[in-house]
Amino acid sequence: MEGIIANFRKSMHVQKGNHMVVYIEGIANKEKAGSLVGKSVVWKSPAGKEIKGRIAGAHGNKGAVRIIFERGMPGQSIGEKVKIE
Repeated sequence: MEGIIANFRKSMHVQKGNHMVVYIEGIANKEKAGSLVGKSVVWKSPAGKEIKGRIAGAHGNKGAVRIIFERGMPGQSIGEKVKIE
C-alpha cells in the first residue's frame, strides 16, 4: 500500500518535526483509516536512507492518517510517497 505525505502535523504555534499527515490511496473515510492504526511505514530518501514510523491514528474525516516517525522528517519529504506494510 502507498500513501502521499501531505504535511507536518502542526498547530497555530507549534510544528511537530516527526509527525506527518498522510493520504493513503483507496482510503476515503475515518473508519477505514482507523483500521490501519499500528501498521509500519517507511519513507525512502533520495540518498537511499530509510526513515521508519508507525500509523498513530486517523486525521480528520477524509481518510488521512497521522504517522509518527523515528526522527524528524526533512521538508523535502512533503509530496513524496511512503510504503505502508
